[in-house]
Amino acid sequence: MSKVLFRVDERLIHGQVVVGWGRRLNPNRIIVVSDSVSREPVEQDIYRTGLPASIEAVFWSLDEAIKGLPAVLGSNESVILLTEDLETMMGLARGGVPITEVNVGGLYASEGRTRLLPYVWFGADDKQRVQELEALGVRVVAQDLPTTAPVRLRERVG
Repeated sequence: MSKVLFRVDERLIHGQVVVGWGRRLNPNRIIVVSDSVSREPVEQDIYRTGLPASIEAVFWSLDEAIKGLPAVLGSNESVILLTEDLETMMGLARGGVPITEVNVGGLYASEGRTRLLPYVWFGADDKQRVQELEALGVRVVAQDLPTTAPVRLRERVG
């Protein structure tokens, strides 16, 4: 049975993911689900530069992920799956991907966002996405590092 961390982090692959979560989960693959990055080989190469040779990075569109994830979930792989926003994670859940928990690890300050935690800032639709995910049976927590306690987001957004 696979071990998959479903994580929302708009920075995608970076040190916190590779070192912090990588040491905890020992993944053999990182799957980035992003329609835009899946079409940009140069950007993909940039994301791969910080990875150890033991971790493969793949970049899928939302549709590719919905089709490809059943094989991953049925394997013995340890995987970190990253999306840059809650909307894409919601698309996976709506597409039938059996997600039990989503880790929100980095949505940062920008115009129109409200601060929930130092590393979680929500835009207008993010509260609704958390509520929809929870209604589908997906536990949504915020946790920037594996050493910090998870915070249940439904309690922060109502």
